[in-house]
Amino acid sequence: MEYFKEHYITILLTALYVGGCLYIGWYFKKKASREIEDYYLAKRQIPGWVISLAFFSTSASTNTYIGQAGKSFQYGLSWAWMAFIWTVFCIISWQLLGPRMRFQTARLKSFTIPDYFHLRYKSNLAKSIRVLSACIILFATLWYMIGIAKGCAHVLTSVLDIPYEYGAFAIIFITCAYTIWGGMYSVLWTDAIQGIIMFGVAILMLMLPFIYVGGVDTLFENLRTTDHLTATGQPMGSGLVTFGELVSFLYILGIGLAIGMKQISEPKNLIRFYSIDNAKSMRFAMIWTPVFLGISLVCVMGLGALVHGMANAEEAAYLVQNTDEVIGFMLDKFDNKLVSGICVAGLFAAGMSSLASVIIIIGTAFVKDIWHVVKPMEYTRIIPRTKWFMGLYCLLVYVLTLYPMAGIVELTAFAGAVFAASFFPAIFGGLYLKWGTDLGAMASMVAGMLVNIIWRFGFRFNYDGLEDIHEIIPAFIMSLITYIVVSLLSRERRPNKEHLARIFD
Repeated sequence: MEYFKEHYITILLTALYVGGCLYIGWYFKKKASREIEDYYLAKRQIPGWVISLAFFSTSASTNTYIGQAGKSFQYGLSWAWMAFIWTVFCIISWQLLGPRMRFQTARLKSFTIPDYFHLRYKSNLAKSIRVLSACIILFATLWYMIGIAKGCAHVLTSVLDIPYEYGAFAIIFITCAYTIWGGMYSVLWTDAIQGIIMFGVAILMLMLPFIYVGGVDTLFENLRTTDHLTATGQPMGSGLVTFGELVSFLYILGIGLAIGMKQISEPKNLIRFYSIDNAKSMRFAMIWTPVFLGISLVCVMGLGALVHGMANAEEAAYLVQNTDEVIGFMLDKFDNKLVSGICVAGLFAAGMSSLASVIIIIGTAFVKDIWHVVKPMEYTRIIPRTKWFMGLYCLLVYVLTLYPMAGIVELTAFAGAVFAASFFPAIFGGLYLKWGTDLGAMASMVAGMLVNIIWRFGFRFNYDGLEDIHEIIPAFIMSLITYIVVSLLSRERRPNKEHLARIFD
């Protein structure tokens, strides 16, 4: 009873939010199960404002609101430049990829990103490209989902004293439930609601450090003259407010590119273009999605640096080594039950929006793009088997979340680097370059994947001077060069003129 009295507002608001998400999933259960196009793409009938909010909410997950926001506690306000990099890539995604992807996927009757590669690079290698890209999705998504679950679990531990393993279980399996029920319908409509909540929570959280210390001038004076230490034990001095003093710009650029480029290469974002209902909706989303994302990112990217104004030296010494816990600390320190309840619901929204999007992607990737390709099945079995695999994959994610391989930022950035380097050349080439070939696409995927793994685990952390050079930089360059060179050397493998005319004309 004492626990409930202390936390009842936060528990009530979070329960109302979670209940709403489960209701939406149950509401669309029957509609989503009619046909594969209904379950996978919501029959390409979703309004532009829903797609816009859904794209924003799934791009800015708990990895952003907790991991990235907390990272600025260690690196200062310089980290806020990440917001600019991500917003630029959001604009590129909607202006460069969105309209063409919607047009081509409708023409090709594509349901997933792997089957887009199959249908676009029509050849005897197309099935192999499809299976390979699906395997890459399963690998990279694992890292991403662990980061999301880890962030939400830390917040629940800080604010509600819920053990880490229980918090991780809740976020993973609640999201899994409504995604399995309603397919892409429930993913997009809950994402839209979550986007509205997240937008408001980003602004609210930015206000908390200023309110706590008594104003803008007081907070920035505290930051400028702080006696807190860096992770290596050196005085921060004015580093929190001086660009590049606590972190190199090369590291900011690497993480920014790795995560920002997910918006132009990651299936959970690109699949949004499939579901939009018409050209008018596309134009609305092209304008407003970067606005929603940009404002929210400006609010949260430097938030951790501001939390120094709320922490004493002992607390700061702990948090600078454990940045994933900074936002939970801020809410606990502010100690307002209503504010905590709203923010926890918003952080849950941030996590669930991204989890739902990738849960359905991994289900479609395994069942339709691997299993169905290797051993064709009756179409009536595709949706049930997709649901079963989604549940089993979430169980695997939960187990690995109990023993995470890295912090939230590094988990997310590695997943983004794999997607960007492996997929972007093949996607851009498919949309714009008639001379792109199946062999070029496959070779670029292999090159992107291998360079990411080799650079991260073989070079980056084993040699002085390479730690700040994120794997996205060498991997993307190698993948792009590979796509261009191999496509030019395999001209005879280009699809025939009739197929290209169907796609481009």
